[in-house]
Amino acid sequence: MVTLSLLHPHQNNALKQWKFEDESVIRIGRSPDNDVILTEPLVSRHHLELRQISSDSWQLSNQGTNGTFLDGILVSQSLITDGALLQLAKGGPILKFQLDATPQPVANLNSSSYCQHTGNPPGNLFCIHCGQPLTVQRTVRQYQILRTLGQGGMGTTYLAWDEVGIISGMPQLLVLKEMNADMAKVAKAQELFEREARTLKTLHHSGIPKYYDFFLEAGKKYLAMELIHGQDLEKLINDKGPVTPAQAIAWAIQTCDVLTYIHNQQPPLIHRDIKPANLMVRTADRQIVVLDFGAVKEIGTFAGTRIGAEGYCAPEQERGQPVTQSDLYAIGPTLIFLLTGETPFKFFRQRGRGYRFNIESIPTITPELREVIDRATEPLPGDRYSSAKELAKALATCL
Repeated sequence: MVTLSLLHPHQNNALKQWKFEDESVIRIGRSPDNDVILTEPLVSRHHLELRQISSDSWQLSNQGTNGTFLDGILVSQSLITDGALLQLAKGGPILKFQLDATPQPVANLNSSSYCQHTGNPPGNLFCIHCGQPLTVQRTVRQYQILRTLGQGGMGTTYLAWDEVGIISGMPQLLVLKEMNADMAKVAKAQELFEREARTLKTLHHSGIPKYYDFFLEAGKKYLAMELIHGQDLEKLINDKGPVTPAQAIAWAIQTCDVLTYIHNQQPPLIHRDIKPANLMVRTADRQIVVLDFGAVKEIGTFAGTRIGAEGYCAPEQERGQPVTQSDLYAIGPTLIFLLTGETPFKFFRQRGRGYRFNIESIPTITPELREVIDRATEPLPGDRYSSAKELAKALATCL
């Protein structure tokens, strides 16, 4: 009999066990057709295969993108012995392999005498041997803060580790957003921070990060949300250069799909900060995820202060009077950036009595796409597309 035990990274017990009496092949991964299903993001769909090669001998074969570690050593294929520890990716789940029918108590992986964290590559977040975080900046409730992801005027975002597994039943990485101390004294800032939490809690779309938690700790407000593995479009273009028109249009259509969802809420929601830095390409499926709902506003509420990025902000939004078409306006300069790698301001020039984007000289923008961008960025909201769905349909004709 083979017993596989999913180990808790910080306690003396197994979280879950699987027992196999007659199987000669055991498959492990995220896909539902595996014998052992582990849904963590670091685990591949078909990550690991264990195969019996004699009555008391088993062999593992790694098939995972992020690798498999046998007793802390990265392996592709190897014999495994009773009591071996199998870690699926650095920082991934750890399984204990046992051949006897009555598994012994799991060793304490959190004990300093058990693991000294030796031999870890520079920059690792987790120990390749025991799976524990290597450096914890501080702990807020059950969340261990591992690294700062970004800092803005409103708050600071951290990469955090839910060591207790309260959110999903298993330990996991997430984003923890902390409101800056100086902003905590500003009523408007508090309103926006709390509004982001309330909004995310009500939204359920694959293109929007999941809401996990919102709480007050030591006088500071915190928002815990899903960690999206990927790269934002601003960084992607700055690193790799402009993309093809087909790719830019595809990303714009995916963004329109998310905007259609939030604009159709009751009351409708306006994002107010659509720009390349807030659009992330998720690594798993190469789909767009819209980030940062800190500026979101409900239609019908009082006119507010000006919020929005220069170059991407519609004229009425500059005046503190955004409408759903204000989000559509931002798609235009976003496409310009994706296709040129240049700030949209470079193409913002006087035309007639106002200022418009002059993009006739950009070779990758066809006349059909130029017409779509022109209409999306009309100075008056009523002259733009009536909805994100209509804009997406127009973009699709440019493919």
